[in-house]
Amino acid sequence: MPKQSVLIAGCGDVGCQLGLNLLDQGLEVYGLRRNINQLPDGIQGIAADLGNPETLRDLPATTIVVYAVAASSHDEEGYRRAYCEGLKNLLAGLPESPQHLFFTSSTSVYHQNDNGWVDETSPTQPTSFSGQIMLEAEHIALHSKIPATIVRFSGIYGPGRNHLINQARSGRSAPAEPVLFSNRIHRDDCADVLAHLVKRSLNGYPLARVYLATDDEPAPLHEVSAWLAEKLEVDIIDRTAGRRTGSKQCSNRLLRATGYNFRYPTYREGYLSVLKPKD
Repeated sequence: MPKQSVLIAGCGDVGCQLGLNLLDQGLEVYGLRRNINQLPDGIQGIAADLGNPETLRDLPATTIVVYAVAASSHDEEGYRRAYCEGLKNLLAGLPESPQHLFFTSSTSVYHQNDNGWVDETSPTQPTSFSGQIMLEAEHIALHSKIPATIVRFSGIYGPGRNHLINQARSGRSAPAEPVLFSNRIHRDDCADVLAHLVKRSLNGYPLARVYLATDDEPAPLHEVSAWLAEKLEVDIIDRTAGRRTGSKQCSNRLLRATGYNFRYPTYREGYLSVLKPKD
Protein backbone atom coordinates (compact mmCIF):
# COMPACT_ATOMS: atom_id res chain seq x y z
CA MET A 1 0.00 0.00 0.00
CA PRO A 2 1.53 3.36 -0.98
CA LYS A 3 2.37 5.77 1.80
CA GLN A 4 -0.29 8.38 2.49
CA SER A 5 0.86 11.86 1.60
CA VAL A 6 -0.05 15.49 2.11
CA LEU A 7 0.68 18.56 -0.01
CA ILE A 8 0.80 21.81 1.99
CA ALA A 9 0.39 24.70 -0.42
CA GLY A 10 1.72 27.86 1.17
CA CYS A 11 4.02 26.10 3.61
CA GLY A 12 4.84 29.06 5.85
CA ASP A 13 4.75 29.45 9.62
CA VAL A 14 1.62 27.38 10.30
CA GLY A 15 2.29 25.09 7.34
CA CYS A 16 5.78 24.14 8.52
CA GLN A 17 4.50 23.30 11.98
CA LEU A 18 1.70 21.27 10.40
CA GLY A 19 4.23 19.46 8.24
CA LEU A 20 6.27 18.45 11.29
CA ASN A 21 3.11 17.17 12.97
CA LEU A 22 2.22 15.10 9.92
CA LEU A 23 5.73 13.68 9.66
CA ASP A 24 5.30 12.51 13.26
CA GLN A 25 2.16 10.71 12.09
CA GLY A 26 4.27 8.82 9.55
CA LEU A 27 2.96 10.66 6.49
CA GLU A 28 4.89 11.81 3.46
CA VAL A 29 4.79 15.62 3.38
CA TYR A 30 5.36 18.06 0.51
CA GLY A 31 5.71 21.78 1.17
CA LEU A 32 5.01 24.19 -1.68
CA ARG A 33 6.36 27.73 -1.49
CA ARG A 34 8.49 30.10 -3.57
CA ASN A 35 11.62 29.61 -1.46
CA ILE A 36 12.05 26.13 -0.03
CA ASN A 37 15.38 26.77 1.72
CA GLN A 38 13.64 27.40 5.05
CA LEU A 39 11.62 24.18 5.11
CA PRO A 40 12.26 21.86 8.07
CA ASP A 41 14.07 18.59 7.47
CA GLY A 42 11.75 15.87 6.26
CA ILE A 43 9.36 18.11 4.35
CA GLN A 44 9.93 17.65 0.63
CA GLY A 45 10.15 21.08 -0.97
CA ILE A 46 8.32 22.15 -4.12
CA ALA A 47 9.61 25.51 -5.33
CA ALA A 48 6.63 27.05 -7.09
CA ASP A 49 4.57 30.22 -7.31
CA LEU A 50 0.82 29.75 -6.91
CA GLY A 51 0.33 32.84 -9.05
CA ASN A 52 2.20 31.25 -11.97
CA PRO A 53 0.51 28.12 -13.40
CA GLU A 54 3.68 27.28 -15.35
CA THR A 55 5.42 26.41 -12.06
CA LEU A 56 2.62 24.00 -11.07
CA ARG A 57 3.00 21.54 -13.93
CA ASP A 58 4.76 18.73 -12.08
CA LEU A 59 2.94 18.50 -8.77
CA PRO A 60 2.92 15.13 -7.01
CA ALA A 61 -0.29 13.16 -6.58
CA THR A 62 -1.11 13.24 -2.86
CA THR A 63 -3.83 11.86 -0.61
CA ILE A 64 -4.59 15.23 1.01
CA VAL A 65 -4.08 18.86 -0.03
CA VAL A 66 -3.96 21.68 2.52
CA TYR A 67 -4.20 25.23 1.14
CA ALA A 68 -2.62 27.41 3.83
CA VAL A 69 -1.35 30.51 2.08
CA ALA A 70 -0.91 33.99 3.50
CA ALA A 71 -1.38 37.04 1.29
CA SER A 72 1.91 38.76 0.51
CA SER A 73 0.20 42.16 0.44
CA HIS A 74 -2.78 43.24 2.52
CA ASP A 75 -4.76 44.89 -0.24
CA GLU A 76 -7.60 43.70 -2.45
CA GLU A 77 -5.33 42.64 -5.31
CA GLY A 78 -3.00 40.74 -2.98
CA TYR A 79 -5.86 38.89 -1.32
CA ARG A 80 -7.50 37.93 -4.58
CA ARG A 81 -4.20 36.73 -6.02
CA ALA A 82 -3.38 34.62 -2.95
CA TYR A 83 -6.73 33.12 -2.03
CA CYS A 84 -8.80 32.95 -5.22
CA GLU A 85 -6.42 32.88 -8.18
CA GLY A 86 -3.79 30.84 -6.35
CA LEU A 87 -6.34 28.21 -5.32
CA LYS A 88 -7.72 27.96 -8.86
CA ASN A 89 -4.20 27.57 -10.25
CA LEU A 90 -3.34 24.85 -7.74
CA LEU A 91 -6.53 22.90 -8.39
CA ALA A 92 -5.89 23.07 -12.13
CA GLY A 93 -2.33 21.82 -11.63
CA LEU A 94 -3.14 18.76 -9.52
CA PRO A 95 -2.38 15.58 -11.50
CA GLU A 96 -5.31 13.78 -9.86
CA SER A 97 -7.98 14.57 -7.31
CA PRO A 98 -6.92 14.13 -3.69
CA GLN A 99 -9.12 12.41 -1.13
CA HIS A 100 -9.75 15.71 0.64
CA LEU A 101 -8.98 19.41 0.35
CA PHE A 102 -8.54 21.67 3.39
CA PHE A 103 -8.70 25.43 2.96
CA THR A 104 -7.55 27.71 5.78
CA SER A 105 -9.87 30.69 6.04
CA SER A 106 -10.58 33.40 8.58
CA THR A 107 -13.29 34.66 10.91
CA SER A 108 -13.15 37.86 8.84
CA VAL A 109 -16.00 36.30 6.84
CA TYR A 110 -18.33 37.16 9.76
CA HIS A 111 -19.91 40.61 9.86
CA GLN A 112 -21.50 40.41 13.32
CA ASN A 113 -20.76 43.29 15.67
CA ASP A 114 -23.14 42.84 18.61
CA ASN A 115 -20.91 40.82 21.01
CA GLY A 116 -23.08 37.76 20.34
CA TRP A 117 -21.98 34.22 19.53
CA VAL A 118 -21.25 33.00 16.00
CA ASP A 119 -20.64 29.48 14.74
CA GLU A 120 -20.44 27.61 11.45
CA THR A 121 -24.15 28.19 10.74
CA SER A 122 -24.09 31.96 11.32
CA PRO A 123 -24.70 34.28 8.36
CA THR A 124 -21.61 35.61 6.58
CA GLN A 125 -22.09 39.02 5.02
CA PRO A 126 -18.66 40.64 5.33
CA THR A 127 -18.27 44.29 4.43
CA SER A 128 -14.46 44.28 4.26
CA PHE A 129 -12.68 43.28 1.06
CA SER A 130 -10.67 40.72 3.01
CA GLY A 131 -13.77 38.95 4.30
CA GLN A 132 -15.50 39.13 0.93
CA ILE A 133 -12.54 37.66 -0.94
CA MET A 134 -12.02 34.95 1.68
CA LEU A 135 -15.68 33.97 1.37
CA GLU A 136 -15.28 33.82 -2.41
CA ALA A 137 -12.24 31.56 -2.01
CA GLU A 138 -14.20 29.31 0.36
CA HIS A 139 -16.85 28.96 -2.35
CA ILE A 140 -14.18 27.95 -4.87
CA ALA A 141 -12.87 25.26 -2.50
CA LEU A 142 -16.32 23.90 -1.63
CA HIS A 143 -17.34 23.68 -5.30
CA SER A 144 -14.11 22.22 -6.65
CA LYS A 145 -15.51 18.67 -7.09
CA ILE A 146 -13.03 17.56 -4.40
CA PRO A 147 -14.45 16.84 -0.93
CA ALA A 148 -13.45 19.98 0.96
CA THR A 149 -13.38 21.39 4.46
CA ILE A 150 -12.97 25.06 5.38
CA VAL A 151 -11.13 25.86 8.62
CA ARG A 152 -11.87 29.42 9.77
CA PHE A 153 -9.14 30.58 12.13
CA SER A 154 -9.66 33.45 14.52
CA GLY A 155 -6.77 35.80 15.37
CA ILE A 156 -3.52 33.84 15.27
CA TYR A 157 -0.83 34.65 17.83
CA GLY A 158 2.36 32.97 18.99
CA PRO A 159 6.07 33.14 18.22
CA GLY A 160 6.74 36.15 16.00
CA ARG A 161 3.13 37.37 16.30
CA ASN A 162 3.55 39.72 19.24
CA HIS A 163 1.36 42.71 18.36
CA LEU A 164 -0.71 42.61 21.55
CA ILE A 165 2.34 41.92 23.72
CA ASN A 166 4.20 44.87 22.23
CA GLN A 167 1.13 47.07 22.63
CA ALA A 168 0.78 46.15 26.31
CA ARG A 169 4.52 46.55 26.87
CA SER A 170 4.22 50.13 25.64
CA GLY A 171 1.37 50.79 28.09
CA ARG A 172 -1.40 50.81 25.49
CA SER A 173 -4.75 49.04 25.65
CA ALA A 174 -8.14 48.96 23.99
CA PRO A 175 -10.80 50.92 25.88
CA ALA A 176 -13.04 49.13 28.38
CA GLU A 177 -16.10 50.79 26.81
CA PRO A 178 -17.50 49.97 24.40
CA VAL A 179 -16.46 46.36 24.97
CA LEU A 180 -14.52 44.88 22.05
CA PHE A 181 -14.53 41.07 22.17
CA SER A 182 -11.59 39.32 20.56
CA ASN A 183 -11.08 35.70 19.54
CA ARG A 184 -7.73 34.02 19.11
CA ILE A 185 -5.86 30.78 18.58
CA HIS A 186 -2.20 29.97 19.15
CA ARG A 187 -0.10 29.14 16.08
CA ASP A 188 0.64 25.67 17.45
CA ASP A 189 -3.07 24.95 17.87
CA CYS A 190 -3.64 26.04 14.26
CA ALA A 191 -1.21 23.37 13.12
CA ASP A 192 -2.60 20.81 15.58
CA VAL A 193 -6.19 21.44 14.44
CA LEU A 194 -5.25 20.86 10.80
CA ALA A 195 -3.24 17.73 11.66
CA HIS A 196 -6.19 16.44 13.71
CA LEU A 197 -8.65 16.95 10.84
CA VAL A 198 -6.24 15.46 8.28
CA LYS A 199 -5.92 12.37 10.47
CA ARG A 200 -9.69 12.06 10.78
CA SER A 201 -10.04 12.26 7.01
CA LEU A 202 -7.38 9.60 6.46
CA ASN A 203 -9.09 7.37 9.02
CA GLY A 204 -12.41 7.65 7.20
CA TYR A 205 -14.32 9.83 9.65
CA PRO A 206 -16.86 12.23 8.14
CA LEU A 207 -15.93 15.90 8.25
CA ALA A 208 -18.07 19.00 8.25
CA ARG A 209 -17.82 21.49 5.40
CA VAL A 210 -16.75 24.24 7.82
CA TYR A 211 -15.04 24.34 11.22
CA LEU A 212 -14.48 27.44 13.29
CA ALA A 213 -11.04 27.11 14.92
CA THR A 214 -10.66 29.36 17.94
CA ASP A 215 -9.79 28.78 21.58
CA ASP A 216 -12.24 28.23 24.42
CA GLU A 217 -12.53 31.78 25.68
CA PRO A 218 -13.47 34.84 23.65
CA ALA A 219 -12.34 37.75 25.79
CA PRO A 220 -12.73 41.53 25.94
CA LEU A 221 -9.60 42.99 24.42
CA HIS A 222 -8.98 45.33 27.32
CA GLU A 223 -8.98 42.37 29.73
CA VAL A 224 -6.34 40.57 27.67
CA SER A 225 -4.21 43.72 27.58
CA ALA A 226 -4.58 44.20 31.34
CA TRP A 227 -3.52 40.61 31.96
CA LEU A 228 -0.49 41.00 29.70
CA ALA A 229 0.46 44.29 31.38
CA GLU A 230 0.36 42.59 34.75
CA LYS A 231 2.63 39.77 33.55
CA LEU A 232 4.98 42.30 31.94
CA GLU A 233 4.89 44.45 35.11
CA VAL A 234 3.93 47.61 33.23
CA ASP A 235 1.11 50.10 33.72
CA ILE A 236 -1.54 50.81 31.10
CA ILE A 237 -1.43 54.54 30.44
CA ASP A 238 -3.24 54.78 27.11
CA ARG A 239 -6.67 53.17 26.70
CA THR A 240 -7.41 54.37 23.19
CA ALA A 241 -5.58 51.70 21.19
CA GLY A 242 -7.26 49.37 18.75
CA ARG A 243 -9.77 49.64 15.93
CA ARG A 244 -13.37 48.56 16.27
CA THR A 245 -13.70 46.23 13.29
CA GLY A 246 -16.27 43.88 14.79
CA SER A 247 -17.10 42.38 18.14
CA LYS A 248 -18.36 38.83 18.37
CA GLN A 249 -17.75 35.63 20.31
CA CYS A 250 -16.68 32.65 18.21
CA SER A 251 -17.76 29.16 19.23
CA ASN A 252 -15.48 26.12 18.81
CA ARG A 253 -18.18 23.63 19.83
CA LEU A 254 -18.24 21.79 16.49
CA LEU A 255 -14.45 21.42 16.42
CA ARG A 256 -14.45 20.26 20.04
CA ALA A 257 -17.05 17.62 19.12
CA THR A 258 -14.49 15.94 16.84
CA GLY A 259 -12.35 15.21 19.90
CA TYR A 260 -9.85 18.01 19.49
CA ASN A 261 -8.27 19.24 22.73
CA PHE A 262 -6.50 22.57 22.71
CA ARG A 263 -2.87 22.81 23.67
CA TYR A 264 -3.59 26.39 24.76
CA PRO A 265 -7.31 26.56 25.66
CA THR A 266 -7.23 30.26 26.58
CA TYR A 267 -5.03 33.28 25.95
CA ARG A 268 -3.47 32.86 29.41
CA GLU A 269 -1.76 29.54 28.67
CA GLY A 270 -0.90 30.64 25.15
CA TYR A 271 0.67 33.97 26.02
CA LEU A 272 2.54 32.47 28.97
CA SER A 273 4.20 30.07 26.50
CA VAL A 274 5.33 33.09 24.46
CA LEU A 275 6.43 35.21 27.43
CA LYS A 276 8.24 32.29 29.06
CA PRO A 277 9.52 30.06 26.26
CA LYS A 278 10.77 26.62 27.10
CA ASP A 279 14.53 26.09 27.35
